[in-house]
Amino acid sequence: MSQHLPTFAQIRDAAARIAPHATVTPVLRSAVLEKLAGAELHFKCENLQRGGAFKFRGACNAVWSLDEAKAARGVVTHSSGNHGNALAMAAATRGIPAHVVVPEGAVRAKLEAIVRAGAILHRCEATQAAREATAAHIQEETGAELVHPYADARVMAGQGTLVLELMQQVGGLDALITPVGGGGLASGCAIAAHGLRPGLSLYAAEPEGADDTARSLAQGRRVEPFVPHTLCDGLRTLVGAPNFEALRSHGVEVVTVSDAETVAAMKLLWAELKLIVEVSSATVLAAVLKQRERFAGRRIGLVLTGGNVDLSDLPW
Repeated sequence: MSQHLPTFAQIRDAAARIAPHATVTPVLRSAVLEKLAGAELHFKCENLQRGGAFKFRGACNAVWSLDEAKAARGVVTHSSGNHGNALAMAAATRGIPAHVVVPEGAVRAKLEAIVRAGAILHRCEATQAAREATAAHIQEETGAELVHPYADARVMAGQGTLVLELMQQVGGLDALITPVGGGGLASGCAIAAHGLRPGLSLYAAEPEGADDTARSLAQGRRVEPFVPHTLCDGLRTLVGAPNFEALRSHGVEVVTVSDAETVAAMKLLWAELKLIVEVSSATVLAAVLKQRERFAGRRIGLVLTGGNVDLSDLPW
């Protein structure tokens, strides 16, 4: 696994590598939401990416970075849903096997999507240790390449490509905000954003019940372990070691939001953008609305990370 951080040049390379496979997602605005926020909001709609989430970018870059011999042995990962689905879809574009380790309690709609995409599913207990141990066992048995959901430079580089697109679609942003869980998206986007605009203000939105990134940055070291308590199933992971270093070195500021604030923001996004976005995505709007004075009058890019929702189990 590639545990170092990607360079800006590697993010540019990733954009070229995934271009034949990934979707250029639209940027939407809403007069109602801008009035509520008192700011100009540009929503990067990664819920409209292949597989319904930004994760396809990183997975696709990782899969197409492999040489022929490694690729033939397949890929393996552990994921609560979106990354597993993305890796399965990316592997299918190259015709190679994908093994996905999923913890008990994962969202059913996401598991069904992983199976539909053609992956081999492996279940484990809902702990980070169990996920990693099961993935390591499969790796030993099959020789598959581990593609970590967030602490892999190839994955981070792929995620950062959305910023290259966003900056082409919208000029002159003052700030960028992404959700943060493991930090693959936030770190890739930070490197890409400062590669293009070194002075851009960077923020990350994090659930109060899984605020390890906020606490880690405040203490200057990774705080672990922790037990998450949040509806945001995509943001329950401990921030990765390389990801933490990237967020720290790029001065990313974390805004924590409650589940109630996030669900309220999710409803607003559904109602005003006419888009299905998952609860983890709504943290970015929740953060901007919660700290209105901080963001007022600015041009902000907000990354809507995914739209894979279990419609029979909505959070309201």
